[in-house]
Amino acid sequence: METVHVGLGDRAYDIHIGQALLARAGELIRQISDRKRMMIVTEANVAKLHLQALQDGLAAEGIESDALILPAGEGTKSWPYYEQTVEWLLAQKVERKDFVIALGGGVIGDLTGFAAATMRRGVGFVQIPTSLLAQVDSSVGGKTGINAPQGKNLIGAFHQPSLVLADVDVLGTMTSRDFLSGYGEVVKYGLLGDANFFEWLEVNGPKLAAGDIDARIAAVKRSCEMKADIVERDETEQGDRALLNLGHTFCHALEAATGYGDRLLHGEGVAIGCALAFELSSRLGLCSQEDPSRVRAHLKAMGMKVDLADIDGDLPSAEQLVDLMGQDKKVVDGQLRFILARGIGNAFVTADVPREAVLTVLKDGLPQ
Repeated sequence: METVHVGLGDRAYDIHIGQALLARAGELIRQISDRKRMMIVTEANVAKLHLQALQDGLAAEGIESDALILPAGEGTKSWPYYEQTVEWLLAQKVERKDFVIALGGGVIGDLTGFAAATMRRGVGFVQIPTSLLAQVDSSVGGKTGINAPQGKNLIGAFHQPSLVLADVDVLGTMTSRDFLSGYGEVVKYGLLGDANFFEWLEVNGPKLAAGDIDARIAAVKRSCEMKADIVERDETEQGDRALLNLGHTFCHALEAATGYGDRLLHGEGVAIGCALAFELSSRLGLCSQEDPSRVRAHLKAMGMKVDLADIDGDLPSAEQLVDLMGQDKKVVDGQLRFILARGIGNAFVTADVPREAVLTVLKDGLPQ
């Protein structure tokens, strides 16, 4: 088991990464809590695969548990299911010293974390992420929330987990498409701040996708290290943390345009967004023309979506996509902020991006 520490003073916590962690969940949670009962929030697909293993792992340490099983899918990250989750937890008489366990991907982690942040003005929660995307990104750093009709993650709070258990064995139950969606976030870390990690991924990415456990642990660990480092410097996204949104300004507009559904998974949008961000950076003279080519070549080699044309169905016009970006949380005083790059591993945040340059990149990328 590898451990990454997130050093946030009295809100510090560990991320444990390894195999068979569901079976050890009781033992590991015991290190932070002596409570005899835990509430689990999960979703239907994950519950079928992993809920019993988690409950057995808790029972091995004398911890009773009850579970709320919600529908799978991005639609669950919404007011009705937030209300259902909070009311269920209150009916279970969850107290401030209790811990709520989020067992699932990013949707369940974000929703459960937001419920934990807001009920009784904050109860503790444990993240047990079951997707690659959640293990490397959404389970770490304390961003919680739900979607609004106006955009993604617009209702939420910063609420750090007390523990994260990233069991890489559960990744073996993911579909190839979902796994590669999570890989979009893994690649992002190399692109934003670690050229050596991106090089490592160019060599080891196929092994990772094929199920190599050592490669998976190494990739999750490095991603978590990078995220922890940035979160420690800038917990509430006043500066450096915005770097983690590389590709996301494009991504969130594309997700809104495709209805937050199966047409475009979040990590697929991130991958396309990263390719567009490097293309925009190159056209603005910030990085060489080879960099966007290299990014696209690696994503294509992994069998991922790379271009706007890879998204099924019709998309809005370039102008409409830029308008959708205006709902992004990174807008400051009406000014869009982009994460651009001076090269692979060297990203930065800027508001100094001409609208026309963004429109041109989008127009060139949209199917004619």
